[in-house]
Amino acid sequence: MRRRDLRAGLVGLLVIIAATVIFTSNSVLAEGFGGIEAGKWIVGYRAGFAPLTQQLTENTSTSIGPLVNFQGMYSLNTWFLVGMMLEWERHGVSVERTDRDLGHQDTVSVLPTIELRPVKVGRFTPYVNMSFGVNINSFGEDTATTISPSNNFAWRLGWGGDYRFTERFAFNVEWAYKQNNGHATVNGIRNDDWNASSFGFLFGGKMFF
Repeated sequence: MRRRDLRAGLVGLLVIIAATVIFTSNSVLAEGFGGIEAGKWIVGYRAGFAPLTQQLTENTSTSIGPLVNFQGMYSLNTWFLVGMMLEWERHGVSVERTDRDLGHQDTVSVLPTIELRPVKVGRFTPYVNMSFGVNINSFGEDTATTISPSNNFAWRLGWGGDYRFTERFAFNVEWAYKQNNGHATVNGIRNDDWNASSFGFLFGGKMFF
């Protein structure tokens, strides 16, 4: 399953890059290749919400949770950036059949990141990014049931855009898929069907230095 998700993500990344380049071809010819100046630092703060992509585990339902993301990137040239993301999300978890709250799962993701900015269209710059790192999961119980989710491999694929109001500040929107697929120990018994992968919708600002 993880290999299939990774292959699908890589194909999706290539499709997004190709579509972006084709769609903005006239702007590329007018303004040149590349969506950022070389040697720039970008610091971003975004917040939003994140629904899970599927059921967390059998007979449970999860809430659409809050999502907070911090980002720091450095442009090596006019189109390629490297950096780091730190992301937090929380989801309330309940039992479906009895409608009983179990508690909430928190995830902190540490994500080394690469980003591509192939073009700039006036004040707007589209981009795609990809991250590989670790999900640090924890669970806060509301009942006597003890739940301990595993930490696991994190893979994130995002795409979005910046609208530059000034040379230093931009409004940002981003949509991303993040893999968070592992296991959990419930009352001492291991449950291998525990998948907190999610879609994230982020809105915020970025500073350019």
